[in-house]
Amino acid sequence: MKMNYVVVGTNDMAAAKAFYDALFANAGLQTMSPSDRMTYWLGEDFAFAVAKPFDEKPATNGNGTMVGFCVGTRDDVDRMHALALELGGTSEGAPNQRGPKFSAYVRDLDGNKLCLSD
Repeated sequence: MKMNYVVVGTNDMAAAKAFYDALFANAGLQTMSPSDRMTYWLGEDFAFAVAKPFDEKPATNGNGTMVGFCVGTRDDVDRMHALALELGGTSEGAPNQRGPKFSAYVRDLDGNKLCLSD
């Protein structure tokens, strides 16, 4: 079984798109917006999206919900953590060895928690 895709909510599509466009700039992903309420970043075996909720209620982040991205090397983890902060994200854990992975944690502009790991 494979994961099909991950979607996180946003209340500001333009800001979310700018954040993830910049965060994923060196990842070789294609961007697709099938509607004004959803944007995808797509690659081989990779599909991530931000969306305004279909029910038109405010997007909220889930307590305990997190999306993990394998970004490459330790240097990539450091670089992307710093970039996410420059883009307005907030740190939830500086780059460090955690169990078998070197990882860092950030929240995007809507408060969605992301893990960046090697």
